[in-house]
Amino acid sequence: MEKIGLFYGSDTGVTDDITKDFTSLWNSDDLEVMEIGDANLENFEKYRVLILGLSTWYDGDLQSDWENFFDDFKTIDFTNKIVAIYGLSDQIGYAEYFVDGIGIIAKVVIENGGKVIGHWPTDGYRHTDSVAFVDEDETMFYGLALDNDNESQLTYTRLSAWINQVKDELSNLLISEQVTI
Repeated sequence: MEKIGLFYGSDTGVTDDITKDFTSLWNSDDLEVMEIGDANLENFEKYRVLILGLSTWYDGDLQSDWENFFDDFKTIDFTNKIVAIYGLSDQIGYAEYFVDGIGIIAKVVIENGGKVIGHWPTDGYRHTDSVAFVDEDETMFYGLALDNDNESQLTYTRLSAWINQVKDELSNLLISEQVTI
């Protein structure tokens, strides 16, 4: 089975903890996990399927390691790559920038030829705006939105549901392409 690259960044350790939960829930040896601060462009070339984890800081800023890697990230050719994104943010304190990092990353992936899966409904959140909206209807985020500051009690349930969704989407997509990983 082809490996899946999971790249994440964490300043305070919360995204690190979520990533550990992710790998436990994913429950497969097909994941290769790397902190984005240790990554380079060649690391991204190895994988057809990528899972990206990050947080949004302050007024819509990327997590610091993602910010440092972002100029390189924008040069990656995502043609024929499948990407799922999960992100953390604070929907109360930074309601107008909620999970902007997901949208910033997703838009680069799409602009550079990649396919983003794992869209997540905006229902149930209390944000006012986001760069992470898939469309003008603002009914879906490009990826899983987590608010561990204000709704930590929902994090595990949302993460678990999203992983199942991503696995299903990935399986269906790969079957339709007659590709196996």
